[in-house]
Amino acid sequence: SAQFQLAVPVAVVFAPGSVPGDLPRPLPFRDVQEMEISVNLRPSIMSRYETVYRRTTAQEETALDVATAQEADTALHQLQDASLGSLTMYVVPETSSLLPQGISVYVGKHRSALVRSGGSLAALHTRLRQLTQVMSFTASSISAALSDRVPDGQLGPDARRHLKSSLGYEITFSLLNPDPKSHAVDWDIEDAVNRYVQPVLDKLSLVANFSVDSQILYYAVLGVTPRFDKESSSFLLSAHSLPHVINPVEARLGSSAASLYPVLNFLLYVPERSHSPLYIQDKNGAPVSTNAFHSPRWGGIMVYNVEAPASPQVSLPLHVDVDMVRVMEVFLAQLRLLFGLSREELPPEFLVESPGNEGLADWELDRLLWAHTVENIATVSTTLTSLAQLLDKIGNIVIKDDVASEVYQAVASAQSAMAELAVGHLRLAFQASKEAVTSSERAFFDPSLLHLLYFPDDQKFAIYIPLFLPMAVPILLSLAKIVREARQCKKEPTKMD
Repeated sequence: SAQFQLAVPVAVVFAPGSVPGDLPRPLPFRDVQEMEISVNLRPSIMSRYETVYRRTTAQEETALDVATAQEADTALHQLQDASLGSLTMYVVPETSSLLPQGISVYVGKHRSALVRSGGSLAALHTRLRQLTQVMSFTASSISAALSDRVPDGQLGPDARRHLKSSLGYEITFSLLNPDPKSHAVDWDIEDAVNRYVQPVLDKLSLVANFSVDSQILYYAVLGVTPRFDKESSSFLLSAHSLPHVINPVEARLGSSAASLYPVLNFLLYVPERSHSPLYIQDKNGAPVSTNAFHSPRWGGIMVYNVEAPASPQVSLPLHVDVDMVRVMEVFLAQLRLLFGLSREELPPEFLVESPGNEGLADWELDRLLWAHTVENIATVSTTLTSLAQLLDKIGNIVIKDDVASEVYQAVASAQSAMAELAVGHLRLAFQASKEAVTSSERAFFDPSLLHLLYFPDDQKFAIYIPLFLPMAVPILLSLAKIVREARQCKKEPTKMD
């Protein structure tokens, strides 16, 4: 179809005493709002909010009859439409004590929010519109997903930061100990991954497959010599030198070359004694509170300073036990940034519940799925177009049945994904888009096509002419000689006559 339609099922549920006086018709009723997302692309992208307005059920009233917004969120979660991509907004009276003072919108951990009624339908609409921008997709999240297809000038600065959609990701945690003579470093990475990383990956398992591994590298140094600062008697890495830190370290990591999937690297660097303590500065020269930095689409590095021993007679190496809670907080924040899950700036009257140890709220998972579904469909279209152009150029190609069927399968899955998006079935749309990517890549990288793609006719001539020419010259000369002799034989009997 010529148009992406992203349909979001929204329920606006009025608690007793919160129904605005100026509703256009009696409850319950439906309303559809369409907006074009301005991304300069064909096909155009439409967002379509399909809203049902209704009153609370008896069970929902009971769930709202609690002391705090958190309790209400937990109780309402049991009663909600849990389908991916859907939103439920509970409208409470303007005077409700459920929400803290000064807060008019509370965003929960799941797929619902509490909103003060605002008195009139117009005020309520403004809040609901802001809310859909927070909990669903935005023009910027969709254009970031399509960033490789949108001209540079039209994108925000963060558009190309996010990881590209992939069927899998590999996460590598590396401990770099450049000075093992001075520091014997222990980190309980297995326990830390199980406690802090695994719950997040379980939640993201719908998005992709993840594998996690860890390693300790000795004598691995950063590619930049830090600058000594007399005032603080410490060593500093400035913001502009950070890009040069990664290359020399990457050579030692050695995981990404053999990987089918994008690799995310999280490095914990314990600086050598001669460069301790080591601090990272931001662009303005201020120290970075986490002492860490991240590199878009690559991963992150955290510098972990070791306390200098009180007495100089201490025997080396010093035993260091890494505080994994502090380290994992930083790495998980970087993981969120890499997936584009960073929280946007919100109006002051918004309160967003922290997702707890799951690392991301249900609605954040939906945001990721909206973006990845759109990106997957665009990727399939690009892959199949490239394949068609290549096959056009190669005249003598035979396309095997299984390649043809993968192409048909990819097109059918992409169309099915678009159809599911248009009716608001996010989970089915995402799964179909993943199948479409798998099929299109199988077709593109099929072994029967590869040798033709890398071996076109002009290459054949270029390779075989130098081989056959030296042999062909004597053969051609002797053929010419045979022809000449045959002619002579024909002429000679006529002379005899």
